[in-house]
Amino acid sequence: MSNPVSPDQSEAVPVPHRDGEEPSFPGVADRSQWRYRPRRAFWRSRLLRAVVIVAVLLLCALVILAMVREQTGTEGFLVGLGLAVLPVPLLTAAFRWLDRVDPGPWKNLLFAFAWGAFAAALVAILANSFAIRWIATATADPLSADTLGATAVAPVVEESAKAAAILLLFLFRRKDFGGLVNGVVFAGFTATGFAFTENILYLGNAFGEDQEFGSSGLGSVTVATFFARIVMSPFAHPLFTALTGIGFGLAALAPRGRRLRKVLLPLAGLLLAMGLHAAWNGSVAFGGALAFLTVYGALMVPAFGLLTWLAVWSRQRELRTISGELPAYAAAGWLAPAEPLALSSMQARQVARSFAARTYGQPAARAVGEYESFATTLAFLRNRARRGTAGPDFAAREQELLHHLWQRRAVASPALTYAARATGRAWAPPQYLDYDGYNPYRS
Repeated sequence: MSNPVSPDQSEAVPVPHRDGEEPSFPGVADRSQWRYRPRRAFWRSRLLRAVVIVAVLLLCALVILAMVREQTGTEGFLVGLGLAVLPVPLLTAAFRWLDRVDPGPWKNLLFAFAWGAFAAALVAILANSFAIRWIATATADPLSADTLGATAVAPVVEESAKAAAILLLFLFRRKDFGGLVNGVVFAGFTATGFAFTENILYLGNAFGEDQEFGSSGLGSVTVATFFARIVMSPFAHPLFTALTGIGFGLAALAPRGRRLRKVLLPLAGLLLAMGLHAAWNGSVAFGGALAFLTVYGALMVPAFGLLTWLAVWSRQRELRTISGELPAYAAAGWLAPAEPLALSSMQARQVARSFAARTYGQPAARAVGEYESFATTLAFLRNRARRGTAGPDFAAREQELLHHLWQRRAVASPALTYAARATGRAWAPPQYLDYDGYNPYRS
């Protein structure tokens, strides 16, 4: 299929006026159709647009939590809840750090977490229970039904239920799903939510068992369950589902028109997630402690290390994309010469926002943050145009982003130039003046 964006179109950069006035953007005359706007804090988003989704997730939450409390008892539920919440801040902070280069809206992450914790968990507990009962009836062997259900049924059901959240974000939040990092982050939040609810159930049941048999201390079932699920393997579910997220992330990078690739890559990731999940569950169900430790050391830990390396490499690749694509706009006069270097450094970005806050106040720092976000999106858009995946509206979207940069450049450009100099990424000429005549380097 032919490239919808010609090479000349993706290489050319509009040139701004030199008289200080905002250029005209004929390609985006109808601003009601603009896609890129200043990002709002998640608590200010218009949640009324998502009232149906919120209602469904709330209903799922009420049902699943009631089912868990019924199984564990009130006291067991509270103990499980208190212990299960411990790894959640650590995991969500890790995935949010991974997403810092081009952070997506919080509402997407909240949806992913809530879907995993409530909708996916509800589907999993209902489907797994039905399947185990059916297998027990068919084989007249309840013990083997539990083992077979944990090894063959649960991985398929649970990974499919979690993958539904990633699919929905891929289909309906496509502009926020730009590549591999987004896939891993969405998968991580979904799986963290799922593991949270599952851990409440397992830890609550373990506590109830200890209460029934009078066990306590280091030999209790609660301590053993806590050590196995919270200490040794809090990353298990995120690791499984991240494979699905990688599949969707690679599909997002596929050229336009490659529909088969967009279907096969997520499916391959889902199958890998199911396979790794089945191996993990099977090590406990069939082999006992020795098989568990073998799979943990030989499969889970290396897979976790490989995924971590891949995620960090992808994050650095995003920064390299910024430093590689934005110099064209600096050469055309849209950005100061040092800005691409500052924008490709997370440290310099933070320094720029801090400088703006000290010099002009918090509104200026917010403007610099928005400028960094729009510039990052512009770099990724240009990179997609170079690869032939930007779409036929590339020029209009480029002009829209340039408009937003132009509106904030009086504050953001001096701050970023200062940050580049302060972090040693670029030398700034002493005669540099910002648009108000203020020299940011004057002591």
